[in-house]
Amino acid sequence: MFNQLHAAARQVGQVVIGKDQQVRLALTCLLAGGHLLLEDLPGVGKTTLAHALAISLGLKFNRVQFTSDLLPADVAGISVYERETNGFVFHKGPIFTQVLLADEINRATPKTQSGLLEAMEERQVSAEGVTHSLPEPFFVIATQNPANQVGTFPLPESQLDRFLMCLTLGYPDAAAERALLKGEDRRAMLRHLQPAMQPSELAQAQRALKEIHASDALIGYVQALAQASRQNGLFAEGLSPRAALALLQAGRAWAALEGRDHVIPEDIQAVLVPVCAHRLRPLRSAQGMALASRDLVLQLQKSVPV
Repeated sequence: MFNQLHAAARQVGQVVIGKDQQVRLALTCLLAGGHLLLEDLPGVGKTTLAHALAISLGLKFNRVQFTSDLLPADVAGISVYERETNGFVFHKGPIFTQVLLADEINRATPKTQSGLLEAMEERQVSAEGVTHSLPEPFFVIATQNPANQVGTFPLPESQLDRFLMCLTLGYPDAAAERALLKGEDRRAMLRHLQPAMQPSELAQAQRALKEIHASDALIGYVQALAQASRQNGLFAEGLSPRAALALLQAGRAWAALEGRDHVIPEDIQAVLVPVCAHRLRPLRSAQGMALASRDLVLQLQKSVPV
């Protein structure tokens, strides 16, 4: 079943050129059952990556362009009075899909952003006192522009914590950019993609993660990382227990893609930055300088012995 995931990674890599590590991490996130946040400048391939992932994994997806006037009901759905039934009928919104592509999520207001919290955490939507279950599997793949750009609203910590990973793509290297300029249009390539696996196979692979062994010593390493983030004075707040669970689950997924039936410290280190950096807020140093969260997470990793 993991062979199909590798096939999906190769297929996505043909569309999103030169970003094999990010593609591998994105698949790790979805295999672990988590939601994915793609944060970077416009035009570097965030939306293309999200489309290619959904298609290659055989998942049905809807795309919602988040804007400042978007309302929670535009995403979740709304109850409409119908004369035929003499009552209100709930009309499902685009969130009722296996992959919701929330494009430019931080251009929506905090009210609309908070409307995703229940769906991301509990895989359900509540409307008019009635709970509606979302399809299985259910993922949110959100793209986000840098917070310093015009017209953006920062995602609150509670929202960020719902994303298992946050990835940045960055500019392509010279060879990849030349291939982009000379090659086929990326949107045209998306239309020709075929699923590399079925949703049932992805669900089977997710269930198989429970068999990936994590020793007591490995769990102690994860716990030490979480405790160090709370005590080393680098961050305003440390990692929550939910973040530690997310780190262990992502490590299991990375180990599975590496072909191992057990987790080693290198698996945890491979996913540490994308799992933790967006959850940690830097504390200004004595010199009044604020380092990037990613750099501080790497410092955290070096400070905790294996």
